Amino acid sequence: MQRIIGLMLVAAIGAPAAARTITVKPSPGAREALQTALIEAKAGDIVRLKAGRYGLDGGVSLDVSGVIVRGAGPGKTILDFTGQQGEGEGLLITGNDVLVRDLAVENAKGNGIKSKGSDGISFVNLRVEWTGGPKASNGAYGVYPVSSKNVLIDRVTVKGASDAGIYVGQSANIVVRASHAEQNVAGIEIENSYNADVIGNTATNNAGGILVFDLPDLPQQGGHSVRLAGNKVLANNHVNFAAPGNIVASVPSGTGIMVMANRNVHVIGNDITGNQGNAVMIVAYTQAFSDAAYNPLPRGVAVRGNRYAGNGGKPAFPGGAEIAAAVGGTLPPVMWDGVTLFTVPGGAEQAAESGVFVNDGPLLNLNLGRHGTPATAARPSVGDVQMQATLAEPAPIVLPAAQEAKAR
Repeated sequence: MQRIIGLMLVAAIGAPAAARTITVKPSPGAREALQTALIEAKAGDIVRLKAGRYGLDGGVSLDVSGVIVRGAGPGKTILDFTGQQGEGEGLLITGNDVLVRDLAVENAKGNGIKSKGSDGISFVNLRVEWTGGPKASNGAYGVYPVSSKNVLIDRVTVKGASDAGIYVGQSANIVVRASHAEQNVAGIEIENSYNADVIGNTATNNAGGILVFDLPDLPQQGGHSVRLAGNKVLANNHVNFAAPGNIVASVPSGTGIMVMANRNVHVIGNDITGNQGNAVMIVAYTQAFSDAAYNPLPRGVAVRGNRYAGNGGKPAFPGGAEIAAAVGGTLPPVMWDGVTLFTVPGGAEQAAESGVFVNDGPLLNLNLGRHGTPATAARPSVGDVQMQATLAEPAPIVLPAAQEAKAR
């Protein structure tokens, strides 16, 4: 009897709608057709973009949760924003549990693909590219999740971003894997984020290969617990073409990996080769700041088991050539600025709460001491490794099983 009543209620209320596949084809009105599909999609639906080049004169957005946007492959389904009006994203996602896969975004006037405030956002088998080559007028970020949680970036290629090719900002529980960043200012950047695995990627021919930053005056700061493991960081010697005033404009060309003002960062088992500046650079935030809650020092940074070759022969940072000459002509694999003290704005002097732990030696220490001391005032010394203690490695990031299954 209860089953009959239940069936009657379903009939009266209406059964859940079955998942649909909404197909979009290239056409002169492709933007309107695609945006309509993204508006009309419901949880469980697939918006399927057939092979072809979609000429789009404006950005498109998705604010529905539980949707898959799927192309025929990054070499077959191409969202072409060359004629885009305005400076916004190519594709903006604000829904949860969204998967974007198997397509390309070219020549977005702003960022390529951005998610904001999403829980369970997956970018899989994508290409984002500015086809005119590296230029300051290119969009800032290729793939850009911000203020998001449970982020997966898997098999994504980005070329030509004027800031960072793959950028994750103010987010948590992040996996970036098997991806490729080339000819960007920064290849891969993790900024003001918690709990990230950057595993098995390639960063090559960027100004800086992989960056882990924490910046002041942002809603989420105190970045921590990041693993960089098994990556190939190769010949990141491209000229820095960021617009003046951008924070990454200060990243020296030739930087392999740079950790700035972050905590509990582990650089493990990477191949770092052919970078003309530092293979690994560990530094404090260099600019003046007024945020009393901000700590500008790197804390608890472990560097171990990496493989180095051909780095450090032509450093581009201020005073770099002189420092290299002072230590024999070539920078050692790991450089630490040696900043251990800073003054809290409006408060007292504060020291680093934990140190830099390096067993890839020798270590170059600039011995700058106090925050704000310029690199030109360095007193470089090259010494033994600084593994005074064992720093526990963060646990591997585990994304929701359903999210991983959908991305396969």
